[in-house]
Amino acid sequence: MARVLSVDPLRPDVEKIRIAASAIRRGELVAFPTETVYGLGADAFNAKASRLIFEAKGRPADNPLIVHVASYDQAASLGEFPEEIAEIARRVWPGPITFVVKKRAPLPDVVTAGLPTVALRCPAHPVALKLIEESGVPIAAPSANKAGRPSPTEASHVLEDLGDKVHIILDAGRTFFGVESTIIDVTKRPPVLLRPGPFTLEELRSIFGEIKVPEFARGLGEADVALAPGMKYRHYAPETPLVVVDFDLSAAVREAHRRGLRVAVLCIMDKCAEGDAVVKLGSDLYEVARNLYDGLRRVDKLGVDLALSPAVEERGIGLAIMNRLRKAAGFKVAKTLNELLDFIG
Repeated sequence: MARVLSVDPLRPDVEKIRIAASAIRRGELVAFPTETVYGLGADAFNAKASRLIFEAKGRPADNPLIVHVASYDQAASLGEFPEEIAEIARRVWPGPITFVVKKRAPLPDVVTAGLPTVALRCPAHPVALKLIEESGVPIAAPSANKAGRPSPTEASHVLEDLGDKVHIILDAGRTFFGVESTIIDVTKRPPVLLRPGPFTLEELRSIFGEIKVPEFARGLGEADVALAPGMKYRHYAPETPLVVVDFDLSAAVREAHRRGLRVAVLCIMDKCAEGDAVVKLGSDLYEVARNLYDGLRRVDKLGVDLALSPAVEERGIGLAIMNRLRKAAGFKVAKTLNELLDFIG
């Protein structure tokens, strides 16, 4: 079972961080907090250690990892940043945004899924930054959960999914944003949004101008090739069937009850209904994002047959929330009662 080391999120104990850094250098797996979700980290230059990530998660081999760095200079040693992108990266890092750039360093193919590009991020969390610094190597890390499950926003979620597969968990409490970083491919012109996150589309447009937003970035289907995490395969899903309802939520609950189903309702701000169980996610969209994955995990403990979530407006972090909800529901979004019936039978 994993060794759990509790650390202050703002003033982390250096000795505890060094224990985890030693594990990274030995080729072991360490789960650590970022400002978005908990990551499952390994030495990005160690192919054997990075393969352990895929084995622990049950992650498809063609789904590349994000490489976490402690500074822009470290990132620039791994990937090619054109001058205008370098200036932007220096300005927005540390922060919840990942850049896909052309690969410079000989990173193992297992990390980049054999692609000529690499996804790089400098996280805005003191524990993550100190771990990378003390390790002395960039850290490859996806979210620290079983593939397809809701991502972990606290150490207990990591234990629940991977407790017997990770060596050390640095427990710094609940993460701040609760959804994964924004990913943008800057090898294209205009840049392409690969995954929405806390760094919003509106903020990206204020910096880059035009941004291409493919359908898969909104959670409407999958990409043919995964250039970065979250583009392909089912993600974030509870074991309980989930449907996103984009019409009268109360009517959806009544119809599910008529069919003998026990229903859990995810409440988002003022969008709610009386189900057999109610999971309140928050009164504003940032609170909803922070609580989303924990709420999806809670649904599985309620003993219901079906979970229903309202849709939200795709502005600001709402775009990231809808991306996650659509994928968690296996793209089941009902805009009418008849569509709901098609999904629940």
